[in-house]
This record gives sequence, C-alpha cells and structure tokens, in this order.
Amino acid sequence: MSEVMNTTQDPFYFILTGIPGFEAYHIWISIPCCCLYTISIIGNTTILTVIRTEPSLVQPMYLFLSMLALTDLGLTLSTLPTVMQLLWFNNQKISFEGCFAQFFFLHAFSFMESSVLLAMSFDRYVAICRPLHYASILTNSVVGRMGLAILCCCVLAVLPSLFLLKRLPFCRSHLLSHSYCLHQDMIRLVCADIRINNWYAFAVVLLIIGMDPLLIVLSYILILKSILRTASWAERLQALNNCLSHMLAVLVLYVPMVGVSITHRFAKHAPPLVHVIMANIYLLAPPVMNPIIYSVKTKQIRHGIFHLISQRSRHLR
Repeated sequence: MSEVMNTTQDPFYFILTGIPGFEAYHIWISIPCCCLYTISIIGNTTILTVIRTEPSLVQPMYLFLSMLALTDLGLTLSTLPTVMQLLWFNNQKISFEGCFAQFFFLHAFSFMESSVLLAMSFDRYVAICRPLHYASILTNSVVGRMGLAILCCCVLAVLPSLFLLKRLPFCRSHLLSHSYCLHQDMIRLVCADIRINNWYAFAVVLLIIGMDPLLIVLSYILILKSILRTASWAERLQALNNCLSHMLAVLVLYVPMVGVSITHRFAKHAPPLVHVIMANIYLLAPPVMNPIIYSVKTKQIRHGIFHLISQRSRHLR
C-alpha cells in the first residue's frame, strides 16, 4: 500500500514527464522548443520596448497590447525552466514547493491572458461603436485600473485552489503527465475527498474561461451590427481590419483551449502523446503567435520595430 506523504515535513518531489515514447530524442526535441521560447521572449520583449519608447503608442489599444505581451512573457517563463531542464538534462524532479509555485503562476497567467483579451475586445467595441466618446471612456487611468483589476481577480481566483490542494495528502504515484505542474494533473494524485476542489475549480473555469469568450463574442456581435450600419464598404473593411489582430489572438488562445477540452473529455483513452502535444500547443501558441500577429498586422507596431532596429544599428556604428 502506498504511504501517505506528509508534505509539510518530509522532502517531497513530483516527477515530470517529457514526450512519451520519445525520451531518447529529448535533446533533439529541445531545439524547436528552445526556438519557440526564444521567439516568444524576444517577440514580447520587443513589443514592450516599442510601446515604452514610442510616445505615439501611449494609447489604450497599445497599453492593452503591452498587458498581453507581459502576460505572454509570464506564461512563457512559467514553463520554460522545467521544460528545458527535462529536455536538456533529463531532470524530472521538481520539489513540492516549486511545483505549487509553477502551478500558481501558470494558471494565473492563463486566466490573465483570457481577461486581457476580453478587455481588448471592449477597447475595440468602444473605438468602433462609440468613437466620439473613446477618449473620454478609455483614459490611461481607466486602462491602468482595468489592468490592476485583472491582476487582482486572476491572482485571487487561483490562490484558493492552491491552498485547497496544498492541505491535502498525496499518497499515489508522484508522476505527473506533463513537463510542468497543472492543477488537474496534480489533483489526481491526492488520496482524499476532493469535491470542494473540483467544485471550486469548475466555478473558476466557468466564470473566467467560460464567460470571457462569451463576452468577447457579444462585443463582436455589437461591432458587426455597428459596421453594417456604416455607409461604404471601404469603411466596413477598415473597421474589420482594425479588429483583425485581436480576432486572430482570440482564435490562437481559444482554439487550442477547446481542442484540449475535447481531448480530455472525449479522448481519455488516446495515447499520452496526444494529450501532451495538445497541452503544449495550448500553452506555447499564444506567447509565440501574438507578437508575430501584432508585428505583421499592426502598422504602428511594425514601424516602431523598424525604428527601434534602425536606432540600435546607428548606436552600433
């Protein structure tokens, strides 16, 4: 019989899992993973630098974009240490406290990603449906308060899950099914009543991950109604083009999220490799793709990047 682990007194480790069936190729798999992490870090850092250094970009839309870049950077840095230590050094162990720290940051930044996209959809709604009141509704101080509210709500949403899980005994296998610590992965190792944990997790997912996309869809319904009332096709296309980057960012987040949910719900007996790949796509796609989307589709960001590169090249001379 497995011995119950006293997580408050004894040294306790979780065991992370790499790519099932491809353990011998981890060093080769690390090359594309390292490239993706590098793209995410450089891309999001560049966007933050451009917005900070260009006075013309101190506007609500770009302040929300800087929040998204910060969130993507946090999400990237939350998983990078354990993923790369496993692929490079085959170090599968993570301490009890380290796993809970990663669990907190990983879920908090995931919730922030969704909430920031909701705030950005509100920005697009006001810009298109209430253009004359845009400057008075979305002032920089209002945007700052919205960012602070998102941070507080997401942190306060994750903390109870952390404390509810930490108080429980772990007596089953220490083996996690991913190369990072997720709530749904850790809780299956508990040998106690987890109904409170499950109900709380369900409520949080319903209120944040469930409500955010519904409100985003509602905002775009209102935007489309406003666009269709405009006089010319040129104005309609311009309005849609202003929303295109945000719509792509929404798809990059929610399509993999739906894929992960469907896989967990209807493909429970699928090979572990399928679940690992889906989870990695869900966590890596937004931080990698968002800076690319906004750099390519947003003229002001693109010009800011060119200006930043030209400044750096002049300094090197």
